[in-house]
Amino acid sequence: MKRIGIPHGLFYFYYYPLWKTFFEDLGWEVITSSPSSRLTIEMGIDTAVDEACFPIKVYMGHIRELCSCRLDYLFVPRLVSIEERSFICPKFMGLPDMVRALVEEAPPLIDIVVDMSKSRKGFQDEMKRLGRLLAVKRRDWERAYQHGLQELEFCRALAREGYTMAEAIKIWEGQPAPTMPEADLNIGMLGHGYAIYDPGISMDMINRLRRMGSRVLLPERLERKAVEEQAATVPKRVFWTLGRSMLGSALHLDQREDVDGIIYVACFACGPDSIIGEIIERKIKNKPFMFLTIDEHTGEAGMLTRLEAFCDMLRRRRMSICDSDLSSHG
Repeated sequence: MKRIGIPHGLFYFYYYPLWKTFFEDLGWEVITSSPSSRLTIEMGIDTAVDEACFPIKVYMGHIRELCSCRLDYLFVPRLVSIEERSFICPKFMGLPDMVRALVEEAPPLIDIVVDMSKSRKGFQDEMKRLGRLLAVKRRDWERAYQHGLQELEFCRALAREGYTMAEAIKIWEGQPAPTMPEADLNIGMLGHGYAIYDPGISMDMINRLRRMGSRVLLPERLERKAVEEQAATVPKRVFWTLGRSMLGSALHLDQREDVDGIIYVACFACGPDSIIGEIIERKIKNKPFMFLTIDEHTGEAGMLTRLEAFCDMLRRRRMSICDSDLSSHG
């Protein structure tokens, strides 16, 4: 049985159930790196170039961990676009080249090109190439791919119920669903999934907010149609898939009466984040908004203090609004 490694970073949080199911249905053993830890971050910092964004550095740490396993291949797709008229960050396009250049001990890469910006034909041709590489018949890889899509949709359905994609993947793998503590606040949290769902990058920000009595609303929980409608209100269409999702989600949350505040989590050195975060900050009119920038030097104590202060401010704001409705005569 051949073994293939899938790093526990970047688009792992969006597509891991699809690719794991695909390779296992074809008889391969899938090896995944451990969840991000401080060791992962340190290895990534030592490997990646200084100009890389934080999630890319963490991804390189996962690559280094997988290189210590006995693998036949590493799965590092070249992501260009996952939908028509939209694109992914350019760094994703160059990931296979970065891995080859920076990690000499890396096993051979499977670097299929995922580009659906114009049509799905190019991606179908890449899947045919992958089928030939894996030495399987077309009907077999097509069946495995369709099965993978079904498993991915199951995880996305869990995310629509309020779980993070990381939690949905754990439930999909058979682990018990986490219990949600009682909450008196509704806070929308925005940011790239590979940042906010990775506890090593975000310092477990989502669960910390939950323990502070907040119900965290994530982009995957929002109605896609409503998000796209709000994103279309800006003068020029945002051509980054994740950036448009963040912008539409922010504008949608800004209009909801049940939302108390919004937090945007950006990664230092991320070009799209610096633009989308600025646009969101200017467009939010009705809700308290906090912009958090994180990198490998971010202190846990400082971040925790800001989250606690934000929650306290939201509760005081709610009390002041309630008090203003009372008669001046008592």
